[in-house]
Amino acid sequence: MNSYAEENYLKVIYKLSITGNKRIVTKAIAEKIATKPSSVTDMIKKLAEKRLVNYERYKGVKLTEKGEMIAVEILRKHRLWEEFLSVFLGFKLDEVHEIAEELEHIKSDLLTNKLDKLLNYPKSDPHGDPIPNSKGVFPFSESIKLSELEQGESGKVVGLGSGESSFLKYLNDQNIHQGTVIEVLDHHSFDLSVAVLIDGTHKNHLSHKVSENILIRKNNER
Repeated sequence: MNSYAEENYLKVIYKLSITGNKRIVTKAIAEKIATKPSSVTDMIKKLAEKRLVNYERYKGVKLTEKGEMIAVEILRKHRLWEEFLSVFLGFKLDEVHEIAEELEHIKSDLLTNKLDKLLNYPKSDPHGDPIPNSKGVFPFSESIKLSELEQGESGKVVGLGSGESSFLKYLNDQNIHQGTVIEVLDHHSFDLSVAVLIDGTHKNHLSHKVSENILIRKNNER
């Protein structure tokens, strides 16, 4: 059985690897976990002994098939718990992550599958991150950045490009959540901000940084 720390490392390595670089250097892991590179090296050696990663000094680390399977399952549990906390217990976007970090380590497959069924097999969590199914397959996403919508186009919020607490609190203050319909009224070339209509009721101006981190599934009709 793997420890919480080992599972967290596998999850971090997986998240770093899906950005395109399959071999992850120790420094990147250390920065993500906020620990010393020497501590990361010690943990990587333990994971390598368990055949959860392949590690070559100075070349970085790569998850084995078994390691990736465990990492995806941890992500699945984490995102299912976030959805449960949001839908059934009313937690806000900036509140669910920390609690799900604890709950994701529960080992029961039966509980995870019942949770999935209770939530009607959701394809994404409250932040819009995709939830893999019981076979570890992620759903296909057609999302684009809000900043990429043309004037007059609209779509639903399906994900976020940042999980920073300050960003999530900002979105809560602006009443922007998963499922919110946003229409682009205008693009401002001076600062790349966008004028938007939120849920057809109130207008707002969003900075370029904010619009770059809101993921939208575009409506078919303009």
